[in-house]
Amino acid sequence: MTGAARPHLALLVSVAGAVIVALDGTVLLVAQPSLQRDLGATVAQVQWTSTGYLLAVAAFLVVAGRLGDRYGHLRLLFVGVLGFGAASAGIALAPHIGWVIGLRAVQGVFGALLQPATLALLRLSYPPHRLSTPVALRTSAIAVAAGAGPVLGGVLVEQLGWRAVFWVNLPLALVIAALALAVRAPMPERVGTQRPDLAGATLLVSSLAVLVHTLAEVPSRGWAAPPTLLGLVAVVGLAAALVAHERRAAQPIVPAAVARSTSVTASMVLLLVTGGGMFGALFLANFLLQDLLRLDPLASGLRVLPLTALMVLGAPAASAALRRYGPRRTAIAGTLLVTLGIAGLSRLDQTSTWAVTGVTFAVLGAGFATVMVTATGTVVGDAPPEYAGVVGGLKQTAMNIGPTLGIAVAASMMHGTPAAVGPLTTSAPPLEPALLALAGLSALGLLPASLLPPGPAAGRTRDTTASADPGPHPVGPRERTGGS
Repeated sequence: MTGAARPHLALLVSVAGAVIVALDGTVLLVAQPSLQRDLGATVAQVQWTSTGYLLAVAAFLVVAGRLGDRYGHLRLLFVGVLGFGAASAGIALAPHIGWVIGLRAVQGVFGALLQPATLALLRLSYPPHRLSTPVALRTSAIAVAAGAGPVLGGVLVEQLGWRAVFWVNLPLALVIAALALAVRAPMPERVGTQRPDLAGATLLVSSLAVLVHTLAEVPSRGWAAPPTLLGLVAVVGLAAALVAHERRAAQPIVPAAVARSTSVTASMVLLLVTGGGMFGALFLANFLLQDLLRLDPLASGLRVLPLTALMVLGAPAASAALRRYGPRRTAIAGTLLVTLGIAGLSRLDQTSTWAVTGVTFAVLGAGFATVMVTATGTVVGDAPPEYAGVVGGLKQTAMNIGPTLGIAVAASMMHGTPAAVGPLTTSAPPLEPALLALAGLSALGLLPASLLPPGPAAGRTRDTTASADPGPHPVGPRERTGGS
C-alpha cells in the first residue's frame, strides 16, 4: 500500500483529533463543581454531564467507523470535529443544566464520528511495518493532554469561569478542520453497494448504550441490584440478537474479515481488561493518597506525575520493543507491568515514601503505554485497509467500556459507595481487596496478549488485506489517491 502524499500531515491531524477529545474529558472534571454552583444543579445532574457523553460516544463509535469506511474518514473527521466544536460552544452558552446534559450527548455523537477516523488515517497513510512510531507519538500526545487537562482546566475556571473550558474547544476544532482539508490520504475503492445495515446498527448502538449505562450505575446500585441485573440481561439479549442478525446480513456492521481476526479480537480484549484495571486503580488512587497517605489534592497530583511521565516516555520505547520483539512478547511485558503496578498500589501505607509511590505509578504508566502502543499498532496495522474505520471504532469502544468496567469493580468492592468511604487506616485498609481485584482483572490480559502475532512488526511488511479475510469477501482493494 502506498503512503499518503503528506503522511506527516495526516499524523498531525490524527494526533490533534485525539488530543482535543482527551483534553475535553479532563478539563471538564475540574469545571464540574463551578458548573454545579452556577447552574444550581444537583450532583446527579452534574454526573450526567459525563455519563450522557460517555453513553453517546461509546454507542456510536463502531457505527461511525463503518460510515467512515464507506464515505471517507476525512469527511467523517471534518464533520465530527466541527460538530464537536459547535456543541462545545453551545454548552458554553447553555442557560440551564438540562441544556448542558443534552448538548454533551450531542458532543458525544460528534466525538464518535471523530475518533475512529483519527486511527484510520494512520492505517491509510503508513504501511503496517511503519505504524508503531505514529501510534507511539499519538499515545504520548494523549498522555500529555490528559496530564495537562486538569492544570489547564484549573487556570481557565479560576480566571474565566467554567464556560471557558468549552469555549477553548472551538478554535481548536476550527484549526483541526482546516488541517484536515489539506490531507490527501489514499483510499481503497468501495466494492459493491455497501448499503448501511440499519437493523444491525440499531442493535449495536442499543446493546452498547445499555451496557455502558448499566456499568456506570453499578457504583451507586451494586451488582446485585434489580436494575443492574435487568440491564445485564438486556445486554445479553441484545448481543445475541445482534450476532444472529450479523450472521445473516449481507453487509454486517462488523465485517467477517474483522470479526474472525484473532489479532483484532485479542487486542480488543487486552485493551478492555487492562484499561479496566488501570482506570479502576486511578479511581481508587484519589482515596488512597488523600485518605490513607493524608496528602492534600496538590500533593496527590504530584505523586501521580510519574505515571504521566512514563506514559509519554514509555510509548516510544514500546514502539521500539514492538519492532524488535513483536506484539506477543511486548504485550505480555506491558500487561505484567500494569498488573504489578496495581498490586503495588495495594501495598502502599502511611510509611510509603515519595520514591516508593512514584516508582509504583511509574511502573503502571510504563505498562499501560506499552499495552496501548502494542494493541493499537497491532489492531490497526493488521486490519484490512477498507475496514480501518470499523477497527478504529472497536478499539475506541474497548477504551471507553474498559474504564467504566474498572470503576464499577472498584466502587462495588469498597465499603459502601465511594461517597461513604471514611478515613482509612493502616491496620485495615479497605482499598486493598479492590486493588487486588483490579490487578486480577488486568492479569486476565495475559491470555489475549499470548494470542497476538509472535514475530517482530518489522517482519510483517506485507499488506494484510487478503490474508485477514477468510470469507467470501473481495480480495485486495484497488487504491486511489484522493481526498476524504
